[in-house]
Amino acid sequence: MNDQIEFQPWPKIARLNRDITITEKIDGTNAAVIVGEDLTVAAQSRKRLITPDDDNFGFARWVYENGEALASLLGPGRHFGEWWGSGIQRGYGLTKGEKRFSLFNTARYADADFSEVAGMGLVPVLYQGAFSQHAVEDQIDRLDQLGSVAAPGFFDPEGVIVFHSAAQQMFKVTIKGDEAPKSLAGAA
Repeated sequence: MNDQIEFQPWPKIARLNRDITITEKIDGTNAAVIVGEDLTVAAQSRKRLITPDDDNFGFARWVYENGEALASLLGPGRHFGEWWGSGIQRGYGLTKGEKRFSLFNTARYADADFSEVAGMGLVPVLYQGAFSQHAVEDQIDRLDQLGSVAAPGFFDPEGVIVFHSAAQQMFKVTIKGDEAPKSLAGAA
């Protein structure tokens, strides 16, 4: 047999009809808190490491100011979420520099007590249960009619994120322009 040819198995295929978690998709800027094994703390945006001197809407400054509490609360690892509020994308009606950090992995942090870190929480869970297109459409309609759950009183939310547990994959659905390619729908 040829030594340059190796076997590659076909990957397992996740079943569609399994549990999903639908959360509100917040329109801010992607960010992560990095906690090292030695509990050192750093920050990153979607594309790069950031510092208070080379920041992204003040996120790195917030991370460094809250470093000890974040390290204690989150533990070692990369903790991804959305940095949002005053001056970022839709703003969500927050003013005077008020910003928030909402973690994405709602199951991992479900029991966390965020009271020691001002402005920190989870993206709102809108639905958990069996996959159905109807469930997704219901949550999109709910946000469209009632406004943001993350920022009550804000009536221009972006959409939802659907996390499919069996596939370990996320999908986004936006309220406006979901059927259009991203290049035509704006920065959604």
